[in-house]
Amino acid sequence: MGQKEFILQGFTGRTHKDAIHDLFAVANIEKVLLSVAFVSESGVQQIEGLLTKHGAALSVFAGIRNDITSYQGLSRLSRIDGSTLYAVDTGSRNVVFHPKMYLVRGTTESRLIVGSANLTLGGLNNNVEAGLLVILDMSDDGDKDLVDQIEAEFAKLPEAYPSHVLLMDSVAKLDALLATGRVTDEMALPPPKPNTSGGASGADAVPRIALIPPTMRRSLKPALPAPAAPALPVPTQIPAPAPKSIGVSLELMWESKALTERDLNIPKGMTTNKTGSVNLDKGLLPEQTDHRHYFRHNVFNALTWSHRSPTVDETYAMFQFVLKGVSYGDFNLAVRHSTSTTSTSYLQNNAMTRLSWGPVVAYVADPSLIGRTLALYRDKADPTKFVLEID
Repeated sequence: MGQKEFILQGFTGRTHKDAIHDLFAVANIEKVLLSVAFVSESGVQQIEGLLTKHGAALSVFAGIRNDITSYQGLSRLSRIDGSTLYAVDTGSRNVVFHPKMYLVRGTTESRLIVGSANLTLGGLNNNVEAGLLVILDMSDDGDKDLVDQIEAEFAKLPEAYPSHVLLMDSVAKLDALLATGRVTDEMALPPPKPNTSGGASGADAVPRIALIPPTMRRSLKPALPAPAAPALPVPTQIPAPAPKSIGVSLELMWESKALTERDLNIPKGMTTNKTGSVNLDKGLLPEQTDHRHYFRHNVFNALTWSHRSPTVDETYAMFQFVLKGVSYGDFNLAVRHSTSTTSTSYLQNNAMTRLSWGPVVAYVADPSLIGRTLALYRDKADPTKFVLEID
């Protein structure tokens, strides 16, 4: 057996995305075989160019019914011209199709990765993953037999398990997977799944692990406005609404860039003040999205707003707060929006909408959170409820 390389993504600079690119360095590619448990659209995007060049040789086996593989990810794979895509459905959430393998076969050399990396952004770059890359000499009987065996084992699965290994050769079949809940919809995200519930204190001394490869972010699509909000009322004090449980399907509305001391209400200099709020700025929104209007008219438009001052509107909403996988409950927080379109802040494209931390400041005023990101989700069933997650 030829050259071997151990990949420990995260703790070294080598990622599985890099290693997969190296697979395609073989000459005269005859077969590309992928087997993964989980697929996301952002994962496919990382190696889509390579797969597209060899679509006629590409076969993919991807697990479904696992709450991770998405309709968008499978759809992106299915659109690669000439490719063959199988969705593997075990018929049980307790039995997961879990093999992770990437094989590129050439006439004289083949390259293989076996390990933990799925076809997701985390698997290819952001997570801590391990894998073994092996270069196989096709003139060596042992190496060739191994490649032949791998291909043969996967080739017989569709016939051996016709009810479970499903050829995805039409949009209708993919739509059926979505309609029956066997794949996820990336446009209808589930709420963050807290590991547990936290107490009154947000104390958690464990910092985010510092990995070597830079974290990559999925692309964020701006959300459409919720159903129209009531007309702006005469100025009045809005009573705090009673807490209600967050629904089970959320939209990711916004994600911040790396959080700063000011964002977290812990300014480090004597000349900076504790604002008690976080600016809802451009963050990771697409370039064409105008953040100055987005939050007032697309994110929080289903809320009832009042005039706090001639140039500032105010509303309140319930936000579930999740910190590092732990839920600390629901909080009634204020959102304020500056309406002036002639102010210096507006003309300089600064944030016009701010979220008051209120009692949540006890959890976020923590230097260990600097550099993490804040995600804002909206309940699809009730667009007056939200989730804030720092991770």
